[in-house]
Amino acid sequence: MKKLFRNRAFHVTLLAIGLTAIGATQLKQIIKILGVGVAVERFGPQINKEFNKLTKHKDTDANFTKVVPIISVGVGAKSAVGMAQVKGSKANVEKVRAVAAPEIELFGKEIRLRGMIPVSTDKVSDVSGIKPVDGVGVSGIVDLKL
Repeated sequence: MKKLFRNRAFHVTLLAIGLTAIGATQLKQIIKILGVGVAVERFGPQINKEFNKLTKHKDTDANFTKVVPIISVGVGAKSAVGMAQVKGSKANVEKVRAVAAPEIELFGKEIRLRGMIPVSTDKVSDVSGIKPVDGVGVSGIVDLKL
C-alpha cells in the first residue's frame, strides 16, 4: 500500500511540476501583456512628451498626440504588444484606445504586410473586428520584447 501511495504521489508531483512549467510560461506572457497596458496607463503621458520632444511637436486641438498599446492580430501573427503614439485632432485622438496591427505573410514568408490602425477598443482579437478611428494615424512606435 505504501509503495502504491508513493508511486501515485510521485506521478502527481511530476504532473504538478509539468503543469506549473506550462502555466508559468503562459502566466509570464499574461503579466507582460497586462504590464504594457499598465505602463501605457501610468507612463503614457511621459512617453508621449518624449516622442513630442524627439519630433519637435507641440500638441494643439487640431494636431494632438497620445500613447496607446499596440495589439498584433491576424493569421500567423504572434500575440505581441507594444506602444505607439497616435496623432490627429484632439477629438479623434481621445477616441483611440489601442493600435491594431493586423499582419499577413505573402509568398510563404518572403513578404510580410503589417498595418497600424488606431481603433476605439483595446479588445482586438480578430482582423474582422477592426474598426478604425478616422483622421488618426500612427506617428511613433515603442518596441518591447516579449
